[in-house]
Amino acid sequence: MKRTLLISALLLSQFGTSQLLKTSGSKIINDKGENIQLRGLGLGGWMLQEGYMLKTADFAGPQYKIKEKIAGLIGEDGMKEFYKAYLKNGITKQDIDFLAKAGFNSIRLPMHYNLYTLPIEKEPVKGKDTWLEEGFTMTDNLLQWCRENKIYLILDLHAAPGGQGNDANISDNDTSKPSLWESEENQRKTIALWRKLAERYKDEAWIGGYDIINEPNINFTGKNPNGTDEMSNAPLWKLQKEITTAIREVDKNHIIFIEGNGWGNNYNGLPSIWDDNMAFSFHKYWNYNDDKTIQFALDLRKKHNMPIWLGETGENSNVWFTELIQLLDKHTIGYAFWPMKKIDNIAGIANVKTTPEYEKLLQYWKNGGERPSKEYAQKALMQIADHYRFDNVEIKKDVIDAMFRQVTDASTKPFKEHIVPGRVFASEYDLGRMGSAYVDKDFINLWVSDPDKRSEWNSGQQMRNDGVDIYLCNDKITNRYYVGKTEAGEWLQYTITAKADKNYLFQIRYSSRKASKIKLETASGKPLATVSLSPTGKKEHWNTVSVKNIHLRKGENKIRIIFENDGVNLNYFEVK
Repeated sequence: MKRTLLISALLLSQFGTSQLLKTSGSKIINDKGENIQLRGLGLGGWMLQEGYMLKTADFAGPQYKIKEKIAGLIGEDGMKEFYKAYLKNGITKQDIDFLAKAGFNSIRLPMHYNLYTLPIEKEPVKGKDTWLEEGFTMTDNLLQWCRENKIYLILDLHAAPGGQGNDANISDNDTSKPSLWESEENQRKTIALWRKLAERYKDEAWIGGYDIINEPNINFTGKNPNGTDEMSNAPLWKLQKEITTAIREVDKNHIIFIEGNGWGNNYNGLPSIWDDNMAFSFHKYWNYNDDKTIQFALDLRKKHNMPIWLGETGENSNVWFTELIQLLDKHTIGYAFWPMKKIDNIAGIANVKTTPEYEKLLQYWKNGGERPSKEYAQKALMQIADHYRFDNVEIKKDVIDAMFRQVTDASTKPFKEHIVPGRVFASEYDLGRMGSAYVDKDFINLWVSDPDKRSEWNSGQQMRNDGVDIYLCNDKITNRYYVGKTEAGEWLQYTITAKADKNYLFQIRYSSRKASKIKLETASGKPLATVSLSPTGKKEHWNTVSVKNIHLRKGENKIRIIFENDGVNLNYFEVK
C-alpha cells in the first residue's frame, strides 16, 4: 500500500511539474494551461525507408523491395549488417540536440511495426504476439534524448501490420500478403501493439501523443484506390475506435491523433467523437498556402471543438515552407515537417551525401550490366550508412532559416562571410525571402492545386532549396556549383564586407550561349554598372569579364546582380 501511494505521489509530482500535453477544446495545452503550438519534424526514413529517400524509387519503392535488392548483392546477413549500422547512425542524440537548438519543440517518429513485433506470417502461435526489443529500445533512447532537450515525442504508426493502404511505399505494403484491412489478425496485432506502447509510455510526460495510423489510403467502397472518394470510411473509424479503447485501458493521459482516409484528409462518415483527449491530424503537400486549402481542417476543428495538427508536410521550396508556417501561425496550428534526412536532399534540413560507389550500385539495380562484387557492394552500402551519422550530414541552414527566422523577418543575412578583396561564389547569395535575397520565376511546386504549376523550383537540385537554379560546376575554379537557368528580371543579392572605402575591380566568371547583359546595383536600387557578356558558345564554356570602378564603402555592402537576358550561367565574381 505504501509503495502504491509513493508511486502515485511520484507520478503526480512528475506530471505536476512537467509539460504533459492534453486537449482543451480546440487547443493543445500543457499542464499549466498554456497553449502549445507544436513545431516539429518527422524522422522519416529512419525506422521505415521509402525508395525516393535512398534513390531506389525507380526499381524498389517499398522497404521490403529495397531489402531484397540489398540482400541480392550482399546476402541476407550482409543486409542485416547494413541495416544495423543504418539504424544506429540514422538518429542519435546529436540529431535531437541539434533539432532542439534549431527551434523545433517536437519530433514525430514514423514507426515500422516490424521493429516491435513479428509479422503475423512469422508468429509461432497464431493470435499471440512476439515482442521485439529493438524497436522499443530505439524508442526509449529517442525519448530520453527528447526528454533531455524538453521536446515532445509523438509516436506515429507509419507502417501498420499488413500495410494500411494501396500506396505501398509509405507503409511497406507487400500486396502478396493480406493487408491491414483484409486481415482480422493484422488488425488485432495493430491494436495489441498500441496497447503495448501505451502501457510502456503511459507515465512519460514528454510523449506528446499517439498518431495511431499514418495516411490510411484504401478504397473500401469507392473507385479511387487511395480512398479519396470514400463517403463512410466505416472500417477506418471502427479500427481507430478499437485502438483508442485499447490505449485507454492502460493510458488515460496522452493525446490520441486520428487521421482520415485518402492520405489523412478524408474525414467523411466520421461518427460521434469517441474520446475527450483526441485531435485531428491532416497532411498538406504541393498546394497553395491559403485558407481554402486547409478550410476542411478548420471546419473540423470548429464543428467538433477539437484541435487540428498538420502531422506531415514538406517536400517543397523554402518559399513554400515560409508561406505555410505563416498560414499555420495565423490559425495557431501545430505541424511536423517531413523528412529530416535523405540522400541528395535539398528540401530537408539534413542532406546525406551520396558516393560514386553507391551510384554504381543504383545504376546496376536500375539498368543491369556488370554485377558489382559482394565486397564492393558491402563497402559502398556501409559507407552510405556511415554518411547518415550527424557528423557526416550536410546541415541545410537555408531551410532552417526559412522555417524560423524568415517567417517573421523579411531582412536578409549573409549566407557566409564574404570579405573583399576576395572571391564570392554565385550560389552563396544571401539568406532571405524571395524578393529580399533573390528573385526567381520558378520557385514553388503547386501541382496538387494546379497541374500546370509543377516546378522543380531549383531545377539543378543542388546545394540550396530556394527558387534559384543551382547546378554542379565543371569550371577549374569552383565551390562545386554554379547558378544557371536564369531568366530576364531575376536577380541575386550578396552581402560583402569591404576592407576599404574605394573603387574596386569586379571580375565576373560566366558562360552564355548568346550575347547578354547583367546589371550591378545596390540593394537600394543605386546603379553600379551595366555589363555586356559576350557569348561563350557552350553552356559551360566559361569566360571572365572585368568591370572597373565599382565603389564599395568600408564595411557592409549589399550588391545585386540582375539578369537582363535569359540563359546566363554564373560561377563567381572576384573583387580586387
